[in-house]
Amino acid sequence: MNITLSVDEQVAQRAREAAQKMGKSLNQVVRDYLDQLAGSAVRSTNWEQFEARCLQSKATLGDWKFNREEANER
Repeated sequence: MNITLSVDEQVAQRAREAAQKMGKSLNQVVRDYLDQLAGSAVRSTNWEQFEARCLQSKATLGDWKFNREEANER
């Protein structure tokens, strides 16, 4: 998919220079950012679903209780 953006010319030039220092084109940097942004949304949704399942779970730990000393044993 092609996307058209409107950006100040000076901002675009500085962004191109920054991308070049990373060895990438400005197009690639924007693509990478959008991939990351989309992935973050998916991870957030997955986490929310996991949290909801945990809160709805009827699972128990029996008589086990958290013990700080045991958790910090080396």
